[in-house]
Order: sequence, then structure tokens, then C-alpha cells
Amino acid sequence: MSVEVVTFGCRLNAAESEVIRRQAASAGLDDAVVVNTCAVTAEAVRQARQTIRALRRDHPRRRIVVTGCGAQTQTQTFAAMPEADLVLGNAEKLDPAGWAKARAALAQPHGPKTVVGDIMAVRHTTPHLIDTFAGRSRAFVQVQNGCNHRCTFCIIPFGRGNSRSVPVEAVLADVRRLAANGYREVVLTGVDITAYGADLPDAPRLGTLVKRILKDVPDLARLRLSSIDSVEADRDLLDALASDARLMPHLHLSLQAGDDLILKRMKRRHSRADAIAFCASVRRLRPDIALGADLIAGFPTESEAMFQNSLALVEECGLTHLHVFPFSPRPGTPAARMPQVARDIVKDRAQRLRECGARALQQHLDGEIGATRRVLAESRQAGRTEQFTKVQFATPAEPGQIVDVTIAAHDGKQLIAA
Repeated sequence: MSVEVVTFGCRLNAAESEVIRRQAASAGLDDAVVVNTCAVTAEAVRQARQTIRALRRDHPRRRIVVTGCGAQTQTQTFAAMPEADLVLGNAEKLDPAGWAKARAALAQPHGPKTVVGDIMAVRHTTPHLIDTFAGRSRAFVQVQNGCNHRCTFCIIPFGRGNSRSVPVEAVLADVRRLAANGYREVVLTGVDITAYGADLPDAPRLGTLVKRILKDVPDLARLRLSSIDSVEADRDLLDALASDARLMPHLHLSLQAGDDLILKRMKRRHSRADAIAFCASVRRLRPDIALGADLIAGFPTESEAMFQNSLALVEECGLTHLHVFPFSPRPGTPAARMPQVARDIVKDRAQRLRECGARALQQHLDGEIGATRRVLAESRQAGRTEQFTKVQFATPAEPGQIVDVTIAAHDGKQLIAA
């Protein structure tokens, strides 16, 4: 019986789940089910708890270990669940010593139910030599963890700790190995990857790292970035985007809102004008680029006029792929203490923002008909373009391979190949 890992949340969690699977197996917990949780919203925590209860019904004899940001920030919530056997901290889940402690705790009839340390005391991110990603056609490389910023709505720094970076040479070794193992696309992940390098000797920027990867790993076909903070994007990063086609023409931006007063209350470091200017700039550098963004609906004190500014931002920035979050107050954050917007209004605004995103996606899909695109096959039936748009194949393809297809149509959500 192998270790099963159920993953919630971001691409960083997806990357870390491969480390978890290996570490848990090495510690002798082959019968474990590990739930790698997310804490970004109350809904994410609710879904994790629901999954844990379902896993216990389906696997009455297997040990269930709960880890991730939810486990780190709401340790007692998960420890109180009778279905969970152990709660493991976010630093411990990646550490062989953490899994040794987990095994020892599980071996005791009445052992401790939590193995959770002080995440703020963690100062380094250790590279993990991952060779394969089970069931995935693209590989994820963690280059950074944690965050030094304190946006008023965000609990993640308290689940991940402060920003810390993986040294350039260690990242290069990971990417070389994955390319040699046949991965055509690598995604650089982290909590705040545009903060990369500030804690390293000589303080290399993300652009420095990207250029080194593109230069030193010529066999890598595609390099992609996970979510970035536009205000931190450095000159070398933008130069790489403009000059090397292997850096994918797709950026997902942490924008969060389109109203200046709401951005100030969120403690974001960009303005509405900054966001619009950045999007215009990268589109000049890379005309084929597709832009996505995280946007929050119903932030405390948000009026209808303020919300309209977020709606308008979708068109003004030319956004294609939206991640919409109805505001969710996270205990211990400043935003949770601000005057709240009524829940029915929050839900309505989130729905309207999603509908706006669907129209923007429709416009993007319309413009793709007749184009020839290089698509990374994620399964025999479907894959993603360089702009990260999903494509349904007419002829089955081999997962992990890049194929050229002509776009014949779309169904409102994905492209359909001829």
C-alpha cells in the first residue's frame, strides 16, 4: 500500500505533495493518507474537513495525517477532529525529522496528536530532489517559500513563515534533472516568487534565476511562472519575457482589487494605475501574452462603486483567466476586524465578477479560432496552450508531449482542436 496524498490549494502545495509522499513512505507510513490543506479561505478549510471525514468513512483502518497551511494556522481545529490521527506542521511535512516524529507519535496508543513547530522561526528553504510528479505532465520546482508582506486579508504568512529562497544552483540542478527525465515544461512556484533572492548572497532577482535557467538548461522546452506580484517584477524578468519564447506568454497576477482605497485597506503595494500600466507594458513586450489574476469580491468597506472599479479592471487590464474569491474573514487578520460587507452581497459580487471573467474568457477563445497552437498534452484527451488555455484534442495525444494543433472551435470554457 502506497502513501496517498490529497492536495488542496496552490501549485506550491502540489509541488510539496510529491515531497510529502516520498518522506512519509521513507518514514514507514505506507498506510497513511495525508491531507495537504489550504487556509486561504474559510471554504478551503471547510472542504478539507469534509474530505477528512469522507476519507475516514472510506478508509476506517488507515492513518490520516493532516498537514499544510490549514493545519499550521488552525492546528486545534483539525486536532479536535476524531477522524484525524495526527496534525503535522508546514515545516515538518517537508523534513525527514518531522516525519520521524510523526511516526513516533502515531506509534503511541495515546501519543501527541500534533507535531507543529513555530513556522516563524524557519529561516531556510531546503531544495528537495524530486524526479517525477505522479499523474502530471508538467513539473513544479519550488524556488521560494513564505512571505514578508502583511496584506490585511491574508493568513498565509502565518502558515508559511517569512520569505526564504532556494539558491540558484539548487534550482538549476532541479530543473536539469526534470528536463533529463523528460518533462517538457517546468513551473516555478512559491508563495511570493517575485520576492525571490532577497535573502540570498548577492540578492539575485527572479529575472536572474529565469535567465540562468533558460541559458543553462537548453533542453527545457517550456518555462512557466506561477502567480507573481506585478509591483516586484524586475527588469531581467521582463527582458526574458520579451526575448525568449521558451518563457511562456502567460502571467497570473496578484491584483486582488481594482479600487485604490480598497487596495490601500488591503495593504497592497500597487495602485489601480500601476496594474493597468504593467499589463499594457507586458503586452507591448509580448503581444501574444494571456493575463490572469486573483480578485477578491466584497472586501470589508467595499461599496458598489468600488466593486465596479474591480469589474472594469478586467477589461482595462485585458485579463483572460480569473481566480475570484468571495472575501472570507480569516481569524487574526486585520481585515477580519474591519466593517464587513453582508454575505449575500459578497456572494452576489463574486458571481458577477465570475460572469465578467467568463465573458473575458469567451472573447479570448473567440480570438483563438483558426490559430495553430503548441499544446502540452496533460492527458490523451486534453492539454494547455502556451497561454495556458485548455484544448480538447480531436486525436488522442501522448501525455507530456507537445503537439501542434489548429483550433477549430470552443465550447465557452475550452478550445476544441480540428
